[in-house]
Amino acid sequence: MRYEPSNQIAKRALTVWRLNGIFNSLIFLLASIGSVVLVVLTEVPFWVSVIAIILSVIVSYIMIQVVPKIRYRVWRYEVREYEIELKYGLFIIRRVLIPMIRVQHVDTKQGPLLRHYDLSSVTISTAATVHEIPALDNETADQVRDYISQMARVTEEDV
Repeated sequence: MRYEPSNQIAKRALTVWRLNGIFNSLIFLLASIGSVVLVVLTEVPFWVSVIAIILSVIVSYIMIQVVPKIRYRVWRYEVREYEIELKYGLFIIRRVLIPMIRVQHVDTKQGPLLRHYDLSSVTISTAATVHEIPALDNETADQVRDYISQMARVTEEDV
């Protein structure tokens, strides 16, 4: 039986994901405001607005508090000599093995929020798809990128 990947992403990812949740919650806030305006300007029953506001609060709480905690708790990765293993998911937990021989290139990327918190994501490209390890410390992301690049090169030379 294979052990689960041992490396966890940076703790600051929680803050970044919560900020993303706040930005996404603004859409529901606008919908709630729209429902209040609709009630005031038309003959739509008052309870429609109340339900919209309650749903907005519940969805916002889930997006800001619950989802980031679950994502952080589940996300694991491990880079081995011949493979990269990722474990992630919210309701459905996926474990992905990427053979080093399939890696075409690897790079790091940062958005404005990740840059503000000194975090980077590592993207691993294969012929079929692109995998991502989100929100690693910049130094760790550079080390992971360089190690994967080195191991992928060695694996290709062995073929």
